[in-house]
Parts: sequence; structure tokens; C-alpha cells
Amino acid sequence: MTPAPRLKVVGVTAVFAAVVLAGMFLSSKHVKAIDDDSDSNESRIERGFDVAPVPLNLEGKNRALVGLGSYIVNAVADCDGCHSAGPPTEFARGGNPYFGQPTKINPATYLGGGRHFQIAGPNFPDIVSRNLTPDKTGLPEGGRSFAEFVQIMRTGVDLDHAHPNCSATITANCFPTGPGNPPFVSDLLQVMPWPIHKNMTDHDLRAIYEYLGTIPCIEGPPAPSLLHNDCQ
Repeated sequence: MTPAPRLKVVGVTAVFAAVVLAGMFLSSKHVKAIDDDSDSNESRIERGFDVAPVPLNLEGKNRALVGLGSYIVNAVADCDGCHSAGPPTEFARGGNPYFGQPTKINPATYLGGGRHFQIAGPNFPDIVSRNLTPDKTGLPEGGRSFAEFVQIMRTGVDLDHAHPNCSATITANCFPTGPGNPPFVSDLLQVMPWPIHKNMTDHDLRAIYEYLGTIPCIEGPPAPSLLHNDCQ
């Protein structure tokens, strides 16, 4: 083979190799994009079902959203860590990971609320995490609509107005006002880490809401407790 044809063959081979490598690079980027996309990642959806600690009622629900929601609630956000009454009842007997035991969530308290947060001393309200389980309508957090759920998650607003500012007529379970007191906004939940959750995508919030609608209802204490839920 003369030098000219040999160079032509080498050139064609190099171009072909470059095209193949470029294709491999683009293909690997595409796969990585899918792997990182929680909206379409089947492994996270299936993992969500694996880690769900209670039986789920999938009737009328979007299975993919439920699985993703469970993954976020149980494997990422640790929602039950705050929306239960705390470690003494959060875990079933023999299932407390803080004692080196294999984790086993207590289904009787799962996301039923009741954890107490004393955020600013004895003169401030005793803030208690809310019951997130669905009521008899099947809607999460005792019947909250998705629009209300998103509003809470995006802004931290307390739609129950459980802890108003203290006044001449409101003296219990309220936020003191005036000089020397922190500038609490009584319309906000205070404890829920909404500055973090508000950054979730609409799809993730929808997934969480869909999942919360599939878990068992926990009735909680009698009304008018904030933890009460009408299960029947």
C-alpha cells in the first residue's frame, strides 16, 4: 500500500473511532441523566415500597408517585422522626436503632404526630408536631387538600392558627410579644423545617402527598386536640 492510501485508511479509522467514542460519551451522559432523575427512576420508586413501614392502600393512587413519595418520606426526609411522639414510641419493641437494634417502626404511631418542641423556654407555647395521616376522606393531614399541603410546605403557614400572639384575652399557648421577646410570626409552624422542604419540586411534593394518602389513619387523642383525626 502506498503512503497516500495508508494515510487515508488511518484517517478514516480515526474518524470512525471518534464517532464511536462520542456516541459512548453521549450515551453514558443520557444514562446518567436518567439515573439522577428522581421523576423517572424506577429504583427509587421500588426502594420506596421496600422501606414503607406500614401497609399501603393503593386504590385510586398513582403507584409511581406513591413509591417515590415513600422514598422521600422514609429514606430521605425522615418525616416520622418529628411526626411521631419521639424515640420511646416511634420504634416497635426490639426495633430501636439507637440501641443497636434493627430498625422497626411502630405502626401505631407512624406519622401520627405528637412530638413536643419547647423552642424558646417555659413561657412559650408547647409546639407539637401534627398528625399527617389521612382522615376518612383519604386526604393527608386530616383532610388537607393538595393546594393546602403545598402552601404549608412552601411557606410554613399554620392553617390551624394553633399558636396566636398573646393578648389581653389570649394568655395560654400563645407567643409573648413586646420588648425582649423574639420576633416569632404566630402564623407559621415554627418547628417544621419548611425552608428546606419548600425547595422540593412540585413533582416531589405531589409524590409525598400521594404517599401520605395511602398510609393507615391514626385517630390520635379526642377532639379538640390538634392530633385528633376522624378515621371513620
